[in-house]
Amino acid sequence: MTLRVLPERLRAWLARRPAWFADVLLALFITVVQVQSVSEHGAVLPEPIARPASDFGYAGYALVVLSGVAIVARRRWPVAVFALTGAASLVYFGLGFPDRMACLGLFVALYTLAAYGDGRRSLLIAGTGTAVLAVGWLVAGADVQPSEALGWVLFRIGASVISITLGESVRSRRVIAADAQRRAELVERSREEETRARVDAERLRIAREVHDTVAHAIAIINVQASVTAHVLDKRPAQARDALRAIEQTSSRALHEMRAVLGVLREDDGREPHPGLDQVDALAGKAREAGLEVTIEQSPAVAPLPSAVDSAAYRIVQESITNVIRHVGPTRVTVTIEATSDALRIRVLDEGARDPVLVAVGAGGPPSGGRGIVGMRERCQLLGGELHATARTGGGFEVVARLPLAPVASLP
Repeated sequence: MTLRVLPERLRAWLARRPAWFADVLLALFITVVQVQSVSEHGAVLPEPIARPASDFGYAGYALVVLSGVAIVARRRWPVAVFALTGAASLVYFGLGFPDRMACLGLFVALYTLAAYGDGRRSLLIAGTGTAVLAVGWLVAGADVQPSEALGWVLFRIGASVISITLGESVRSRRVIAADAQRRAELVERSREEETRARVDAERLRIAREVHDTVAHAIAIINVQASVTAHVLDKRPAQARDALRAIEQTSSRALHEMRAVLGVLREDDGREPHPGLDQVDALAGKAREAGLEVTIEQSPAVAPLPSAVDSAAYRIVQESITNVIRHVGPTRVTVTIEATSDALRIRVLDEGARDPVLVAVGAGGPPSGGRGIVGMRERCQLLGGELHATARTGGGFEVVARLPLAPVASLP
């Protein structure tokens, strides 16, 4: 049991080990290899040696140990470690100590400087330092005999260049991977923002549809209920007609609400948004509420875009609703004109004329609600414009212009 648990704990500890732990092991390995290679027992091939590493008070061993131990700090101070190992190498070979694997720490320092540096600056430091080392090595090996021993100097120079190249390759791949990761995160954030914007737009669309549907129905029901309360005792037949109109209006409102809220379900049986082909039915409901509605609609030059068609219907509906709520029984003229580039809508009412209904709550200007604001938002969303103003002689006028090629589609 203990033998089985121990490797698991060791693996868990290695998985969360600090970053410097690997550098400590690497430094120990490099130090042992360098010391072993420069010792008298470490020579594998015959090599002309000016003096053994034990001369000058074991200075050769001290220099290779110093360059090996310095690798511990290679990630934190790459430039300083390169400078230290490079200086140790110049002194080591300047004193004529044997080549062998004495430069292993220097090669690792060059690789680290290129791999963990900042690109151009690190390459400049590594290249300049390697050039200085190459000159120093060539000067130190100028009197080496036999002359074939200069091959060790060329090996050091070539290995240094390879170390720099390998480190720069690793750094470039890391930069490319980080850049790809940033682009992926940016795309993901953009996708999330786009999704959030679509959700907000759909929420706003549902809010507009609910407002238009409910406000129109409640306005008609309110007027019919006021009429019922006023004539219930004197004219029961008219009261029954008003109650029947309330029932039909509420039923239609519920039906439209189910269609609007169908977007919140996963079924595909949603009904299309209402359009100008339903304006006559809308006018009929308004007439039941006591308005005298006249529809003046010119033939469309072409089938209207669905977004324009739906927005136009809602503008007419909201304008009539405002008349029902704030004016009461009056004359309303709806003019719809389609040209080659735009659809123009004009809803004009003549103002309140029944003091009884005004007294029970149908009078007052169309203010304090979201109706006109919602109509204007619909127009602006499609690149159009809307003006709602009170007329000098009484009444209210709503004029809207909707481009037939809208700059955005109605959500």
